[in-house]
Amino acid sequence: MKHLIILFAFYLSIGAVYAQDDRFTEGNTQYSNGEFQTAIDTYKGILSTGVESGALYFNLGNAYYKNGELASAILSYERALLLKPHDKDIKYNLELAYSQTADKFETVGDFFLSTWVVSLRNKATSDTWTYIGLVCFLLTLITAGLFFFSRSVVLKKAGFYLGIGLLLATCVTLTFSSSQKSKLINRNHAIVFSPSLTVKSSPDASGTEIFILHEGTKVKIISTLGHWKEIQIVDGSVGWIEEKSISII
Repeated sequence: MKHLIILFAFYLSIGAVYAQDDRFTEGNTQYSNGEFQTAIDTYKGILSTGVESGALYFNLGNAYYKNGELASAILSYERALLLKPHDKDIKYNLELAYSQTADKFETVGDFFLSTWVVSLRNKATSDTWTYIGLVCFLLTLITAGLFFFSRSVVLKKAGFYLGIGLLLATCVTLTFSSSQKSKLINRNHAIVFSPSLTVKSSPDASGTEIFILHEGTKVKIISTLGHWKEIQIVDGSVGWIEEKSISII
């Protein structure tokens, strides 16, 4: 809890830059005074204007956490992480919140190379990867100039091999940029908001009960049929739940 308060204080100094709204400072003051519900209302008021930032969602999550609304805190932290995937403070508070949920599942292990690539991709936002990709592309053009116009064999070889490497780097960084942008646009994860939720084998109230989820659990949305969502949890189990029971990240 002490660390949570410290992390919140860190964002007091930079949040206004991201939120660009005087109410952000007002919400921070309300939080500091222990007026957590009032701070929540203030932060949500900013969001209602279309302004979003990692700092805003982070502080909203902290206010929800202190107000005893765990599922809303997790939802806000997850949204903050979408905007700032490299932020260690957001990750810490999110892990802290998840540690207090009722459901504990064994995670299906991913191939180590896939895990490493995802970790690398999450080091920066979509915009940052785009800027890096553009720089790599410009450097690729310069090395191409060395290869085609230099009279030195050494420079020609250097231009060729450096150009190949920079071209690959351009492709990778722009792919990362596209992937990060896709995560923001096509949001296919959600948080359970029902205290107790029975997962069905089919999109029907009379379907067989498979397992039970509780408030704060994260699920992946696979498909939609009417007001039913087919979901998957981290251990690979799949089933159907009603849309009203979850909130999209």
